[in-house]
Amino acid sequence: MRVAQFLLSHADGDADDAELVVYYFGQGGGGGVEANIGRWVGQMQQPDGKPSSAVAKRETRHVNGLTVALLDVSGTYIAETAPGASTHHNNTGYRLRAGVVETAAGPYYIKLTGPQRTVAKWDQAFNAFVASMRMK
Repeated sequence: MRVAQFLLSHADGDADDAELVVYYFGQGGGGGVEANIGRWVGQMQQPDGKPSSAVAKRETRHVNGLTVALLDVSGTYIAETAPGASTHHNNTGYRLRAGVVETAAGPYYIKLTGPQRTVAKWDQAFNAFVASMRMK
């Protein structure tokens, strides 16, 4: 299910690197746009108790004939440490950028997580990555 995985070097002052993962589950696999956006939003917790959906930024881009639904949300990263695991991350000051890329062969999913400064360091590269997507 993991097509590619990258470690992105940490920004000055951050101890952790960021991680960018590309997933593909095949035609009809992995769920739709809203299910994934909702799951990703649920992986972030806000320090003031506000729902992450209230602070999450969403946008849709059209790139080389593909529709890409994007999410950007910061907070405490509380996702499972592995699918189905009973243990969870507890990383404060994190940021999650993710997207669903709709293709004729089924959706691809991209997910970037890491400390806020580190993810910000990679913002331009992430946007260029999204802008370069095409299906051949």
